[in-house]
Amino acid sequence: VLDADGRSVPFQALYGEQKAIVVFVRSFLCYTCKEYVEDLAKVPKAFLQEANVRLIVIGQSSYNHIKPFCSLTGYTHEMYVDPQREIYKRLGMKRGEGNNVSVRSPHVKSNTLLGSIRSIWRAMTGPAFDFQGDPAQQGGALIIGPGNEVHFLHLDKNRLDHVPINTLLQLAGVKTVNFSNQPQIIDI
Repeated sequence: VLDADGRSVPFQALYGEQKAIVVFVRSFLCYTCKEYVEDLAKVPKAFLQEANVRLIVIGQSSYNHIKPFCSLTGYTHEMYVDPQREIYKRLGMKRGEGNNVSVRSPHVKSNTLLGSIRSIWRAMTGPAFDFQGDPAQQGGALIIGPGNEVHFLHLDKNRLDHVPINTLLQLAGVKTVNFSNQPQIIDI
């Protein structure tokens, strides 16, 4: 994988020494991925440090799209790219929309039409008209490490088939996060 400066990092280095939640996104232009990563950005670094877990997002575009995507989503955890989709392929992540089950990610706020229009607009107004990877590639989630121990693997069937973030956090032993924008009511 490549970091935001284009430096090559062995994939195994991401989870060799400590457990990692690794989220593979379809595309940095995909509105469902953008909204999912916006919620991943809300996971406090303190929760991850307390559980000794890394949170990593991997995209499949060129490395020069990492910083703009982090800026757009507010994501400050680790992000890398796999431009040749080697890891996507090794993990068996599919291309194309699989069986159109009506899965609905709790992290996607936009409807399909509006979200698609926003994605196309971002592609057209970006520095280079660039689809930032294979638009048919599906993503997934992996909890792995330390070492080669795989704790969980989910391969997305379609663009809305993201694992709820709190499920990933729980499976990795990390405190969960309230993703609702509702104010919390505390009974005294």
